[in-house]
Parts: sequence; C-alpha cells; structure tokens
Amino acid sequence: MQEYIAVIGAGSWGTALANLLADNGHNIVLYAKEKEIVDSINENNENIIYLKGIKLNKNIKCKSFEDLSDDHEKIVWVVPTQFTRECIEYFKDKLIGKDIIVATKGIEIKSKKFVNNIFREYLNIEVSVISGPSFAKEVANRMPTAVSIGSNNLKIAGYWQKIFSNNYFRCYTTDDVIGLEVGGALKNVIAIATGISDGLGFGNNARAGIITRGLREITRLGLKLGGKLETFMGLAGVGDLVLTCTGELSRNRSVGIEIGKGKKINEILKGMKMVAEGVYTVKAAFELAKDLDVEMPISEEVYNIIYNDKNPLQSFKDIMERPLKQENI
Repeated sequence: MQEYIAVIGAGSWGTALANLLADNGHNIVLYAKEKEIVDSINENNENIIYLKGIKLNKNIKCKSFEDLSDDHEKIVWVVPTQFTRECIEYFKDKLIGKDIIVATKGIEIKSKKFVNNIFREYLNIEVSVISGPSFAKEVANRMPTAVSIGSNNLKIAGYWQKIFSNNYFRCYTTDDVIGLEVGGALKNVIAIATGISDGLGFGNNARAGIITRGLREITRLGLKLGGKLETFMGLAGVGDLVLTCTGELSRNRSVGIEIGKGKKINEILKGMKMVAEGVYTVKAAFELAKDLDVEMPISEEVYNIIYNDKNPLQSFKDIMERPLKQENI
C-alpha cells in the first residue's frame, strides 16, 4: 500500500530514511531548511551537504520547511532534539491528527524530556519511535540494517514495520517506547567516552570496558524511567551502542577522538556540518541522573570534560580509582 509520507528534517538520517521509503514505493516529500539541499535533491537526486556522492531515489520530492503540506497521512520526524520543541510549535496545526514516528535521538536540555514526551506535552498524542544500529550512509547505500520500531500500541508499530521494511532494512517491533529513546540517546554519550579513550591511545581493552559499563549506565537509567531490560539487550540498546562506539562513521565517537587528542569542544563543533547529539544529551542526562539518583559515572565524566573543561586523563584516573564493587550493581 502506497502511503503519502512527509519526512521532516533533511540531514543525513532524514535523507536516508526518505530514500528508503521511496524505494518501498511510498509517495515521499522530504522537508529541508537549506535551499541548497532542496535544489540539489530536486535537480540532481543528491543531498550535496549531508550525503554527498550518493544518488537518491528519483521519486523523492524536496521542499522547504515553510511549505509543509497538510495533506500527508504520516510523518517521519527527524528534527534534531534541541530544535524539536520550536518546530512542533511552528508546525503545530499541521501535525494534529497525523501518525508520527520519531527518528531523532536525544534528550532536550532545558526540560530533560525525550522527544515522545515533548509531543505529548504539546499535542497530547502518542508517537512511535524508530531506533537501532543504523548509520545513515550505509542505509542510503542500501546495506543490510536491522532496527526496532516502538509504539505503545503494537498494531501501530506493526503498521510502521511494514512501511519501512524491505530486503535491506529489517524492522522489529516493541511496545517499549521509552526504552528505545533512552538507548538511542545515551549511546551517543558513551560513544563520546570511547572516542576520548581512543584519542588518548588507550586501546581495545579500555574501549570494551567503557562500552560494557556504559551499557550498565544506560540500563540503570532506562529501568528507572520504566524501560524494559530486554530492550537494552537488543538492537536499540547494545546494538546501537556497539555501532556508535566503534564505527568509523560515528559523529559522537569522532568528537570524542578529537577531545582525546587535545582539542576543545567549541573548536570541534565549529568544524562539523552535522549534529553530534551526544554533546547536548550528556548535559540533560547528567541532570536527569542527579534528579533520579541514578549512578552514571562515565556519563558524569563526559559531562565534566565537555562542560567543566576537565582534563580527560584526570577523568580516566578518577573512573579507575573509584571504590571497588560487584559487577552487577
């Protein structure tokens, strides 16, 4: 069944998802802020800013944000987390009554809310979420990928599953929306930590330790917020965490590597076109963990390095010299 779908946000991930959905035969309009992207996709089937060199499905239409139509049956939301609130406010009348799936990962700094909570606050609706180990460039190049789709209503999750799935993109369903959002947001923070370790030259042992103990932190916070343990052991948990902490295409790991090599965060961000969500998520996660009394030492050190200019070597020393404890605590 062909669906009329709006993809709002034309970064690398939004463009890759638009391409996937067009491959599946749906009627896709991709909405972008940059006129350069609108023109390059409509004229050359290429996002020359975020997916340069990859030819997209020729049936994708690209329009400016201001031209969002009210005719779309379904919406894929790929607006960066820190801009989601203002965009919901801007598009409010055109979002009411639509089926929306969120493909954005992060926590809003000022409210410490996940994206599904922001939609509930503004529109009093439940949204679905798509998350998992999925680099945009690989999806755009039609490489095999598996993700999770979450909704409080499994029938709705199943419907989105059919819309997205094809012979290179396999979707599983869950009713654990908050688990998917926690895993998707916090893996970016842990990826910065592994990048810092790699930038300092600490090797594979350190990276494996950070990933494993990072998963423990993600699980701890996720369970406190009502997520399910099996979610954190699945694609949107350990799967996405491993990918983002080890993959060469990981923006958050790249930020960490540069920090480990001695660069300051402002200098790093100035040189980036794409958003590294973990830089912002870590501030919200740090404050949320304090509010909920959840122990997250790795995330806390990443926060101190980015926001308090703590020396990364001192952070690793402090982590390694913490009081000894049982592993499952």
